[in-house]
This record gives sequence, C-alpha cells and structure tokens, in this order.
Amino acid sequence: MSAPAARVLALCVDDVGLVEGVAETALALAGAGRIHAASCVTNAPGWRAAATTLAAAARPPELGLHFNLSEGAPLSADLRARWPRLPALGRLLVASHLGRLPLAAIGAELRAQLDAFADALGRTPDFIDGHQHVHALPGVRTIVLDALAASPRAVAVRSTGHVAGPGAAFKRRIIEASGGRALARALVARGIAHNRVLLGAYDFDPLGYRARMRGWLAAAPAEGGLLFCHPCASARTATDDPIAEARRSEAAYLGGDGFAADLAEAGVTIGAAWTRDG
Repeated sequence: MSAPAARVLALCVDDVGLVEGVAETALALAGAGRIHAASCVTNAPGWRAAATTLAAAARPPELGLHFNLSEGAPLSADLRARWPRLPALGRLLVASHLGRLPLAAIGAELRAQLDAFADALGRTPDFIDGHQHVHALPGVRTIVLDALAASPRAVAVRSTGHVAGPGAAFKRRIIEASGGRALARALVARGIAHNRVLLGAYDFDPLGYRARMRGWLAAAPAEGGLLFCHPCASARTATDDPIAEARRSEAAYLGGDGFAADLAEAGVTIGAAWTRDG
C-alpha cells in the first residue's frame, strides 16, 4: 500500500485566558509539535496570568485574538453601556441578522480587546478569530476586516466558510450560514490570509475524540486546513466551564502517542494554514 500524500494542517487551541490552564496546555502541545497556534480571550479575568505564561515561553506558537462578544463582560466603556454582560450566542445571532447590533460599540470593544493583547504581549496578534465564531456575523465581520485594513501589520483571519466533517452536520451548516460563507468571500476579495477549510466542530462529548480526529484528518485538504480545539489538561468541572471533561479528553489525546500515530497514518504534519486563495 502506498503512503498517503503529505498534507499540512494547523491545529489551534482556543480559549487561552478564558479557562485556567489552557495557556500551559497549549505551550506543552506546541513544544511537542502537536499544535501550531493558540487564540486568546483578552477580556477574560484570566488573560493577564495567561499572557504572563505565554510571554515567558522561549518558542510560543502563533498567537491570535479570540474576539469575544458572547461570554463575560466587555472591556470597553462603550459596549458596557449597552451590554453590562455580553449576550448569549443565540441572542447575538438573532440581533446580528436583524441588523440590531450596536456596531459602533462593538468596534470600540474590538479595539479594546486588541489593545489588551498588545499591552500584555507587546505586539499585535498573528490572526483574529471569534469565540463561538462571532467574528463572521453580519456587521461584526465588516468591523473586523476594516480594522485589519488599518493595521500596519498583516493579520490573518480564521475563515468559517467551509466547515468539514465528520458529524455535527447541523452545527457546521449553522456556522457557515450565519456568516461564514460571506466572510470567506470577503477574505478572498480583500486578499487577507485565511484558511480554506475549518475542522474541529463537534458536540463536546468527551468520548470518541480520537475517532473524530481521524475523520477530520481524512477530510483535511493538502494545505489550508485549520482545526480548532479546546484542550486543557487541568480543566476542572464547574458550572462556568461545561466542557471541562471534553477539554481534558482533548488534552490527553493530543499529547499522547495515539495522535502522533494518527498523524503519521494520515500523512499529515502540523504547520501553518494561511493562504490568500479561495
């Protein structure tokens, strides 16, 4: 049997700063060559401690802003005046598609979260994505893309226009239809670096993560694939972290021999995903 064709896939750890221990897990996985990037929630109470951990790393992964409009409290006074607490995702989805988002205040919040990243790490992020994919929503995506146009440094954006399986078909279609496809078109039109295919969507059932990963590896393109994940080796089950068990399951698998074997069997190496092509 011939060896599978070589493919490059980026793995990105989400929620750095949102949950204690994610930064440490991301750095351990990056040091082992198991992930390529990590995305940071800078309005979270744990961001400063996480940033200190990241700043002390000799070779940190690519670091991005995980723009957050759906959990916790805003950083900016403008958005706090409208939303003392950020709305749940369902409310945000409805408001965005009805054209009822406070867009000027959301622009101020993006600037505040970007500033919090730069203040803590001394530089702009390598990329921007969204907690629960909010960066692709109508109105929000224009704010994000216009902010990048004014940036002196090229910043990539996570595309949610093509979310590949296995499973979670309804969730994947909602991500694409709620703004992902429009975002993908805009990224190509503006020449902004992005991923072609997004992988990693599932229901956070802690069982069967390896089987899902094998399916994602099989669906990964030759290049331009990005898989988002949420590992945390020290996650504690709590009411404010309903996916703690899934975080531990992901961390155990991604740091173990099984993942290395699955990468080799699929002919996949971990690396950068960004492209400017469609």
